[in-house]
Amino acid sequence: MKKEMIARVHSLAPAVHIGKSGLSQGIVDEVKRKLKKEKVIKVKFLSSAVASGNKKELVKELAEKAGATVVHAVGFVVTLSRGVRQQKTI
Repeated sequence: MKKEMIARVHSLAPAVHIGKSGLSQGIVDEVKRKLKKEKVIKVKFLSSAVASGNKKELVKELAEKAGATVVHAVGFVVTLSRGVRQQKTI
């Protein structure tokens, strides 16, 4: 399922760009709004957004605040899907 999501959004342009102002509430709201319309979106972090912090932490924080799951991350582009995927316990 993960490969199918990645393949589907591969050719799409990022739906949200995060710049030097970082993760504001407006950005989180926009990501939530886009995820309601689309099941999977791309988010691009500009290098100025990551200059002040750790990229992995910013991605994790965005996913938590937006209630999303990180599907894939390459460079400054992150693919998010709506909902939080529950891990199966054995």
